[in-house]
Amino acid sequence: MQSGKQLLNPDQFRLTIERLCHQLIEDWEDFSDACVIGIQPRGVALSDRIYQRLVALTGNEKIKYGKLDITFYRDDFRMHDTPLTAHPNEMDFLVKDKKVLLVDDVLYTGRTIQAALAALQHYGRPEKVELLVLVDRRFNRHLPIQADYTGVVVDALDEAYVRVHWKEKHGEDEILLFDKKAELAAE
Repeated sequence: MQSGKQLLNPDQFRLTIERLCHQLIEDWEDFSDACVIGIQPRGVALSDRIYQRLVALTGNEKIKYGKLDITFYRDDFRMHDTPLTAHPNEMDFLVKDKKVLLVDDVLYTGRTIQAALAALQHYGRPEKVELLVLVDRRFNRHLPIQADYTGVVVDALDEAYVRVHWKEKHGEDEILLFDKKAELAAE
């Protein structure tokens, strides 16, 4: 069993999502002419939570919400030894002239966001796109991409990695930091 350093415990995790939602409401008000889009697969757990909380806080049950697959837009999709598994796009609307909130769990190199922006073009030309991430690993960016809304910033080098655990899947909401070298030495 892996053991990492806990960066956010369940209470901090909940407060972070609440804070992000209140920041969004300050900037986006009731989300009219806007939409929330989670990046498949790992951004969807966060976007589900953000969307549900925004609906509860704003009372707007008509906020557009979609889930975007980026599998074949990645610059590394042909570099894997096994075939990649695509996830279904769940977007029954166009983003033309809408403000788009793109949601992912961890911002690392920026390549996932680049792929999401390319995939998003098939749904029209948005008025504006902003990015919300739960974790920003700011020292490892390969592309000039930054988040507009960030839950927590982690200053970790390449020898470390971040895992987001969700209550629905892992039994508890938490963010953990793992050291690859220490983990290999323990095996």
